[in-house]
Amino acid sequence: MIRKKFRFKYWIGQVHLCMGLISGLFVCFLGITGCILAFEREIENFTQPYRFVKPENRVYLEPSVLKNIADKQVPGKHAHSVGYEKGKAATVVYYAAEPEYYWIVFLNPYTGSVLKVKDMSTDFFRIMIKGHYYLWLPPEIGQPVLATATLLFFFLLLSGLILWWPRNAATSRKRFTVKWNASWKRVNYDLHSVLGFYVTWILIFIAFSGLVMGFQWFAKSTYWITSGGKALNYFEERFSDTTQVPVVPKPAIDILWARTLKAHPDYQGSIEVHVPDSPKATIEVALNPETGTYWKTSYLYYDQYSLKEINVDQVYGKFKKTRFADKLLRANYDIHVGAIGGLPGKILAFCASFVAASLPVTGFLIWRGRKKNQRKH
Repeated sequence: MIRKKFRFKYWIGQVHLCMGLISGLFVCFLGITGCILAFEREIENFTQPYRFVKPENRVYLEPSVLKNIADKQVPGKHAHSVGYEKGKAATVVYYAAEPEYYWIVFLNPYTGSVLKVKDMSTDFFRIMIKGHYYLWLPPEIGQPVLATATLLFFFLLLSGLILWWPRNAATSRKRFTVKWNASWKRVNYDLHSVLGFYVTWILIFIAFSGLVMGFQWFAKSTYWITSGGKALNYFEERFSDTTQVPVVPKPAIDILWARTLKAHPDYQGSIEVHVPDSPKATIEVALNPETGTYWKTSYLYYDQYSLKEINVDQVYGKFKKTRFADKLLRANYDIHVGAIGGLPGKILAFCASFVAASLPVTGFLIWRGRKKNQRKH
């Protein structure tokens, strides 16, 4: 008995058990909400027809025109951006952190007719995202709690692989299949160990990307390692030269939007023009060539008076100038939800999240069964 306690796998099992009991409820919650969020875009496109418009052979209305129409729908709020995408409704987003509000006005980009005014605080997926990120608590409380649970889950996956690993070739075959005709305890054990093994290789990426979003020190460390020792620079605010006086006859966002269209005449992705929120703010133009993901988006910054482009050296700048570490960090969210792999990737992320939600349940049943056996003996 003394020799058994000092076996490596025995202590790994004890650590696995403790971490599972501590983080189990949170892991189950993250798995369920992760399943819901995996197909967020597909569900929205299917259930919200106002997101689409029939393409017409004429030009879109300019950003300032759409903004002025949308401003009347949400008075007293500042427009954050105006977005265009072929076959989709134009969107004017109103967002602020203090006081907090988040609205989207959907418009026909050809006629300017309002298709939908949506308060995103009541949006189902927005609510799910807040739960998945913050547990519906203040961010400074909820985020560290769920990030810590994710960290424990990451080590649970690694320790689970060690515990799963067979001692010899004779027992290895049993580790790959569920014995459905056995007792419910054996089936439950197989569901925990066998399914856990199969999805671990997906969940490791999901958990790792979750840690990048959950802990700044983890994101900075990952970037430092993958960039060869460079410091992480997410975003460095640039400012417009307020000493200059604009001499252009049209709103700056319209000119930059037209300039972008002229530079990319056959562009099929999305274009988003950000409205400056102060006299010294710059104007950001975001171009996403693949709207199913976010990581390839190019972010361009312009002085709102001279309309000259401002060069930046940061993660969220021009895509063609990004390094490997920048691309990896940009792709973090797309990896987390499986979008990086298209529809098959989302299906894998959904299945892995579903199994992840079940692992604390099957693990608890295994532990409870062993406790009962110990009492009997």
